[in-house]
Amino acid sequence: MDPRFQGTFNSSNGFRSESQSMPETCSTSFVGFEDDCEFSDGVLRYIDQMLMEEDMEDETHMLQESLDFQAKERSFYEVLGQEYPSPQPDNNYCYVNNYHNLATSSSDVVDPTNYDAYRTNPIVSNTCISSSTPSGSKMLGINGVLGHNAKKHEVNAENNSEANIENSHVKGRRKKVGEKVDDVWVYTLGGREKEFAANIKDLKNAVSKHMQQTGQVEGPSPPNSRHGKKRSGKKVVVDLISLLIKCANFVAAGDHCSAHELLRQTRQHSSPFGDGNQRLAHYFADGLEARLAGTGSEIHKALVHEVMTASDDMRAYCVTLISSSFRRISNFASNRLIMIKSEKATNVHIIDFGIFYGFQWPTFIQRVAKREGGPPNLRITGVDFPQPGSRPGDRIEDMGRRLARYAKMFNVPFEYNSIAQNWETIKIEDFKIEKGEFVAVNCSYLSKNLVDETDGPESSRNMVLGLIRKLNPDIFIHGIINAAYGVPFFITRFREVLYHFSALFDMNETILPRERPERMLIERDYFGKEALNVIACEGCERVERPETYKQWQVRHIRAGFMSVRFEKKLMDTIMYKVRNFYHKDFMVVEENKWLLMSWKGRTVHAISCWQPV
Repeated sequence: MDPRFQGTFNSSNGFRSESQSMPETCSTSFVGFEDDCEFSDGVLRYIDQMLMEEDMEDETHMLQESLDFQAKERSFYEVLGQEYPSPQPDNNYCYVNNYHNLATSSSDVVDPTNYDAYRTNPIVSNTCISSSTPSGSKMLGINGVLGHNAKKHEVNAENNSEANIENSHVKGRRKKVGEKVDDVWVYTLGGREKEFAANIKDLKNAVSKHMQQTGQVEGPSPPNSRHGKKRSGKKVVVDLISLLIKCANFVAAGDHCSAHELLRQTRQHSSPFGDGNQRLAHYFADGLEARLAGTGSEIHKALVHEVMTASDDMRAYCVTLISSSFRRISNFASNRLIMIKSEKATNVHIIDFGIFYGFQWPTFIQRVAKREGGPPNLRITGVDFPQPGSRPGDRIEDMGRRLARYAKMFNVPFEYNSIAQNWETIKIEDFKIEKGEFVAVNCSYLSKNLVDETDGPESSRNMVLGLIRKLNPDIFIHGIINAAYGVPFFITRFREVLYHFSALFDMNETILPRERPERMLIERDYFGKEALNVIACEGCERVERPETYKQWQVRHIRAGFMSVRFEKKLMDTIMYKVRNFYHKDFMVVEENKWLLMSWKGRTVHAISCWQPV
């Protein structure tokens, strides 16, 4: 255990941190909006702790290993001639991409040959963007078998022993891990604040300059605008959205010849380096090509397995905080709601479903430390998905240690418990609810990956809502992705996912310069992966199944919850900040007691507050 962590370790995966005096260097103002939503000291120091720990640079996405374990387990059953047991409804969470938690109207395409120059930008490390961008055309063999990436995995397997030697060497240099991470994401208490501030200022200036150059009054073209490449000085106008829809119709009808022809046309006018629509078309063409070849699941697993590292996840998270209001407003609203409702409680217990890396809570700890009358006894129960092996909750336990160390800095009595198992199998006693404590349940954006009724008589969504209702929480905060591409019918699903991601790519086009490598990271490793899963996968392999806030409204009411209106003062603060600190096309409204966050009128995220009836 880290010698800096002096709390006690409970046999039930719990950590307790006793209070200590707050260092003067941590004394900050806690009254502003920026402390909740910007790159506050809380989030930055917390990220720094993660990046400076051993293995973090080489650590893959915290759910990826579960993919490989399940695949190997299934193959063993097949060899034995036995039927593989039906997976728990939420076993497929290992596919989840954790973004959720982004125009110019020019049709110029950035020269891909210049991309290596972008990768040297100090704002993102060289490991952030792979030099070989996987696409459907490169990944699929002529017989629908994994091509480019399959060979890569074979090489990786052959060199496994060398990789182990290299990993052991890396582990021996734990204090040097941070040196491999760009200054922009490493913020320590030892004197790199100026470097960090300069890099953050650089990114913000680039975003601001880009928005000024593109002109916020006119704004970018709508999602169904026509874009194409320039050829011989003449602009070739191609309706990429219509091409994609026609191609999807041919795919659904089994007309592979016509579908391949439309894919060829789409490839000619799309690019991961172009404008928003060209990038959208590029990744959607990947999905359609994978569906045609029947290898969507294999490609999706390969993409999830090989691309994202934990440090890249954190970089992407930080970029979204700068460029988009969605995550920042969600965290701000959730934290303030809990603060308001628990202002008189002496014991506060937060249960976070899908806690991931716990980025939301350092700022909350800072704010609660300044509460009038002193901070409460704070307990956080982190709920996430199990990893294979003898220690399924190892990583979220590590995350609990980080939060505990952070709470000690701010004199906040803290206890952390971890639950690493499928959500619908959790029992009430696993949460260790204590009499008299204020219980707040938080679930941000991962409920879209719970299985619905389309693949079985029971819905994991309803089961988890029922579990939360049995907890009888004082407050339940639920953040969702507002979209309708969870339906089983392919054509309907394709149109909905196209509509949804048109807004996201358009948002990136407006806010992030095309040459920024961070933009490629987000679009390829988050948007592209999720779109491919929706387009090319079916059955239990299709794990991206969001519903609209109106559908969730019905589920909540049936589970025995009643909605709670956001306080006027909180809503006024949120709306003021969105109007004054973000692009004019970001909007926030309250409708039916839901806080709806939209881009150009398209509601993308929504958050609501509930109490048991």
